[in-house]
Amino acid sequence: MAEKAPKKRKPMIGLQPEGDVDWSTYRGVLVVVEQRGGRAKPVSWQLLGQASRLAAKLEAPVMALVIGSNVSHLAQEAIYRGADRVYLCDSPELENYRTRPYSRVCLHVIRTYKPEIVLMGATYTGRDLAGAIATHLPTGLTADSTQLEVDDERLLLASRPAFSEKMLATILCKQFKPQMATARAGVFEALPRDESRTGEIIPVPPQIKPEDIAVEVLEFLEATGKVNLEDADVIVAGGRGLGGPTGFRLLEELAAELGGVVGASRAAVDLGWISHDHQVGQTGTTVRPKLYFAIGISGAVQHVVGMQNSTYIVAINKDPQAPIFKIANYGIVGDLFHIVPAITETLRKRKAGVGVLSQGAASTPQTV
Repeated sequence: MAEKAPKKRKPMIGLQPEGDVDWSTYRGVLVVVEQRGGRAKPVSWQLLGQASRLAAKLEAPVMALVIGSNVSHLAQEAIYRGADRVYLCDSPELENYRTRPYSRVCLHVIRTYKPEIVLMGATYTGRDLAGAIATHLPTGLTADSTQLEVDDERLLLASRPAFSEKMLATILCKQFKPQMATARAGVFEALPRDESRTGEIIPVPPQIKPEDIAVEVLEFLEATGKVNLEDADVIVAGGRGLGGPTGFRLLEELAAELGGVVGASRAAVDLGWISHDHQVGQTGTTVRPKLYFAIGISGAVQHVVGMQNSTYIVAINKDPQAPIFKIANYGIVGDLFHIVPAITETLRKRKAGVGVLSQGAASTPQTV
């Protein structure tokens, strides 16, 4: 009895390019700038900074894509932040983010101008948009990256936490372009703003008619009571050493005096002492504040990778061998329940002009 020939499987829609594609024609690093109300997300400028570093190795241009309504100022700002070329799609129907019209613009730019790497922030919007785009292109997507590099073969090395956050997995897309990745906020450093930079702004028309947009945005309701760790300049974070939820009241008082917000380690969140939106680390938010207080936090790797890029780190812990002291600029060994109120009270007196701290204090960071 003759064997039946196996059935031919149809290629998955979106994974196969149409005809022969010359991938060598793809050049440059493109960052999709995320904005709301004409204000760019900080992660976009951070990614432009990293895109500039990657493009320098590739000897390729840095590109940015700005989509919205009345956002031409962001196109110029993108040049100041490192872009050589900016694609600007400015139209009233693009005022608010919606997946279909935004993804159509992105697909048009990618197919027309052929960047070899496309980067977006790992925000709610960025994750949604990147996934929608990748499904229509013959390529893959590395989500939630914490490291981005390129090798000698022009391959993007996108690394992200894997195996329950215990290790980093580096993912490559060897056969197709563009190579796409979303990256966490606070991981990369933005370049200094340089108004002397010049670049090219290229208008891009909307790729969909207003009447063809199925979703209508009626109103944006801002989240209330939710902490914004990504944009904070000062974060006062607490861990298991606080002993319970009441310990966070001390941190709230200190944060209020410093004009900052309260953060937390995973241990404190898992114990139910504070909500998850305060969590800093691999499974929380990656941050890059100017000042970070790590109070009662031992310094587990999962937490450290989420805050190690802070400009200054102050650690307070009763254990002199706590790993957190290895990365701290300033370390205080002692009882946090005495130290934190003392710092808070000193700040209050300083604001009131009583017992002002000496202006001649040492400026060199030291670890105790």
